[in-house]
Amino acid sequence: MIQYNRFVLENGLRVLVHEDNSTPMAVVNIMYNVGARDENPEQTGFAHLFEHLMFGGSINIEDYDEPLQRAGGENNAYTTNDLTNYYCTLPAENIETAFWLESDRMLSLAFSEKSLDVQRKVVCEEFKEHYINKPYGDVWHKMRALAYQKHPYRWMTIGKELSHVENVKMEDVKQFFFTYYRPINAILVVAGNVQTEQVKALAEKWFGDIPSGEKYNRNLPQEPKQEAPRVLDVKADVPLDALIKTWHMDGRLDKGYYVADLITEVLGGGGSSRLYQALVKEKQLFSNLDCYHFGTIEKGLLAIEGKLVKGVDMKVAEHAVNEEVEKMKNDFISELELQKIKNKTESVIAFEDMAVMSRANSLAFYELLGDASLMNVELEKYQAITAEDIRNYCLQIFDINNSNTIHYYSNN
Repeated sequence: MIQYNRFVLENGLRVLVHEDNSTPMAVVNIMYNVGARDENPEQTGFAHLFEHLMFGGSINIEDYDEPLQRAGGENNAYTTNDLTNYYCTLPAENIETAFWLESDRMLSLAFSEKSLDVQRKVVCEEFKEHYINKPYGDVWHKMRALAYQKHPYRWMTIGKELSHVENVKMEDVKQFFFTYYRPINAILVVAGNVQTEQVKALAEKWFGDIPSGEKYNRNLPQEPKQEAPRVLDVKADVPLDALIKTWHMDGRLDKGYYVADLITEVLGGGGSSRLYQALVKEKQLFSNLDCYHFGTIEKGLLAIEGKLVKGVDMKVAEHAVNEEVEKMKNDFISELELQKIKNKTESVIAFEDMAVMSRANSLAFYELLGDASLMNVELEKYQAITAEDIRNYCLQIFDINNSNTIHYYSNN
C-alpha cells in the first residue's frame, strides 16, 4: 500500500504528499491535465512544444536548470497524448528550491521570442530526425490516421505535420499556456524525506497566490465503432518489409484495459511469448515481433508489429500472425500460462513502486484519472481476470472489422 496525504489549495491546486524517510531525497512532480488530444487539429504539437518551452525561462527566473543543479537536483519531463508531466529530484533539505522554480513556471513563462525561436527549431529538428528522415519513422503517423477518424488520438504528440510547429506564433503559445497550465488543471505530488505539514506550508507560500484559471472540461469527439477493416500499403526506402496491425480496445478505467494488458503479455511479452516462440524462433518469418498497447486514458489501440525476414512473403507472414490471434479467440489459455503473466505483471508493479520518483508519478497519474487510491488496487484488478475473460475479450476486439493493417514494403 502506498500511503499519502492529500489537500487542495484555494486556487484548486491538488497536492499529494507521500512521506518516505528511508531516502535523503525528495521528488517534486507536477502533472498538467493536458496532452496532444487537447490540441486544435489545425495546431498540433503544442503540448510537446510546451515541454520544451517550460525550460526556456519563467517570468522571474531566467534559467531553470542552473539553480536546480546548484541545489544538487536534476529534472526531466514528458508529454503524451493524455498529459504533460514535469519532475525533479533533489536532496530533501533543498526542496524549497524546487517549489520556487516550479511555482514561477506555473505563474507565467517569460514568453520571449528568442526562447520560442530556439525551442521551435529544436522541435522541428526532432520531427525531421525521428519521423521524416528515419526509416519507418512515419509508421505511427500513418497508423493513427488510419485507425482514428474522429478522435484526436489520430495524431502523435510531436504533431500531425511539421508546419503546425513551424508556424506557431507567440499569441498561440500564450493562449495555450493560460488555458491549461493553471493550478486548477494541475496536480502537485511531493514524495520522499518530507513531512506533510512542511509541504503544506511550502505549497501555500509558493503556489497559493497563483490565479486558479478556468477549470478545463474535456469534451472531445468520440471515435465511432469501426465497421470494416482498413488496410494501407506503403512503399519506402527501408531495409525490410514490416507488418503493423492494430485493434481498438477499452480505455484506462475499464476492465477491458486490464484484460488487454494481459493479452499483450501472452502474445508479445518477451522471448517466451507466443508470437516470438512461433513466428520468430520456430517458423522464422519475422526478425522481431512485438505485441503491446498504448496505455491511453481513452479508448486506445492494441498493436502487433514486426519486421519480416528478408524474402518472406507478406501474405504468409500476415496469415501466420492471424493464426496466432485466432488461437486466442478459440482456446482458453491454461491456468499455468495465466498465472505466469499475472506473476510477471505483479513483479513489474512491485518494481515500479520501489523508486520514490515512480511512486510520485503514479500518485499524480491516478489522481488525474480521478482517484489516487486506485493505484493501491491495480494488482487486484489483474488478479481477478480469468481465462474466460481473456477469451471473451479476444473474441470482441480481434474482430476483422475492428482491425487496421499497414503493409510496409521495402523498395530494396
